[in-house]
Amino acid sequence: MESPGWWLQRLGKQLLDEREDSSDTKGEVTPGLDTLRDYAEGKPPLPHVPGVDPREVAAWMRDARTNWTSLVIDSPTERMGVDGFRFGKAKGGKSAKTADEDANRIWQENSMDADSDLVHYGALSQRRAFVLVEKGDDGRPVLTHETPRQVAVEHAQGNRRKLAAGLKLWRDDWTGQTRATLWTPAQIFEFTTKTDAPAFGGRAAVLRGWDAFGTPDVSDGVRLNELGVVPMVPFINRRNRRPEGFAEHEDVITIQNRINLSLINLIAAMKYGAFRQRYAAGLEVDEDPITGAKIQPFQLDIRKLWTTDNHEVKFGEFDATDLRPYIAAVESAVQDLAAISRTPPHYLLGQVVNVSGDALKAAETGLVSKVRDRQRNFGESWESVMRLAFRVLGDEQRATAYDAETVWRDPESRSISELADAAVKKASAGVPWRQRMEDMGYTPAEIARMEIDRAADALNATPAQDPQPASLQAARDAKQQQNQPDPRTVIGREPNAA
Repeated sequence: MESPGWWLQRLGKQLLDEREDSSDTKGEVTPGLDTLRDYAEGKPPLPHVPGVDPREVAAWMRDARTNWTSLVIDSPTERMGVDGFRFGKAKGGKSAKTADEDANRIWQENSMDADSDLVHYGALSQRRAFVLVEKGDDGRPVLTHETPRQVAVEHAQGNRRKLAAGLKLWRDDWTGQTRATLWTPAQIFEFTTKTDAPAFGGRAAVLRGWDAFGTPDVSDGVRLNELGVVPMVPFINRRNRRPEGFAEHEDVITIQNRINLSLINLIAAMKYGAFRQRYAAGLEVDEDPITGAKIQPFQLDIRKLWTTDNHEVKFGEFDATDLRPYIAAVESAVQDLAAISRTPPHYLLGQVVNVSGDALKAAETGLVSKVRDRQRNFGESWESVMRLAFRVLGDEQRATAYDAETVWRDPESRSISELADAAVKKASAGVPWRQRMEDMGYTPAEIARMEIDRAADALNATPAQDPQPASLQAARDAKQQQNQPDPRTVIGREPNAA
């Protein structure tokens, strides 16, 4: 129980099982990670259309699919950006500004400006994502994005904030073997196997087919965990729907299927019913003298004209299929998708005609509220990542600084004039300059540079001569006012006359 082999079997089975769809006793299907990925990439299964052979029309049926779920994932992801981190004053007297600079250096060293978007997208599209924190060869923290297709974790019993173990399973392209790394708070274990598709029983603690992966430094594949914790930080999306996470597009998959079916029916109607079908009455059809089969007298083609020498033959045509009901069905399903996912309708329908800015802002209220909710959850995870990074550096003060705060980019769409006007009003209300700059969307690094420039401008604007004392300046101003002539007009005297 809780041996390395037991953890490998348990977490390995959990990792592989989640890739496949599962059903409950009521027949409800929970999509697996493979299905969620297919829908996110716009490759859902093709629906069956009665009367149409999918093998014959597979090409145009694939063209009928429209990936609306990608917008459901991309629209909140593109508004989630981390600008930095803010720490309270540490016990040793370090200021918040120093902590911001150190955290920003860790962030920039690991290219998290780009990789943080991968973490957010992975959590929204695959229910959760992970960030692994390790010590590099130079002693600096190394942050890497990990996916639930390769990583599984187990929480301590009765504690959802503490990890008991973590496993990473991946294919080593250099050796062609499957590798596994198991973390516990005390030790780190490395395993390897030659099979391409390892199987896990979930209960047995015996490692069949797995060997210790030795390195020049560690021959038995076991080393001490210097951090004392499992260095995996999970980013769980919508844990209020499901503790292990709920994908952003998971509750609109059925709507996406409905849209695909409507679009395929639309294309089928366009292909087989939009062109008016013709008929001929009273036409004698020849037969094949060998087979006796009827010979088709005319070829249905929009470029050909039907004619005959028989004056008794009557030609006619059927009405074309009305495509408006199909289009209305698609638009109705798209509106349902927008309402459930809180995606602005103009993102999906692309209809922005004579719409005021206030109307657009109101349409994006649901999306902004959703993004702020995701920021609250993911912000706690990013703060845990930074605390682990400072633990790697041996900075125990900031490794236990639970007053850390993630500085997020404003998810609302605002013009420059709106931001500037708000900053002026906040200045009159007494809001500090640095806070006003943060509200205007400047990053901590940009604000630090502006502070230096402001100080330089203040020095350059200093007068060359020292100003007069206030008392002497007031006396001189009073004397100048006494010596000035009376500007008022006096009877019998010109204005300003002596």
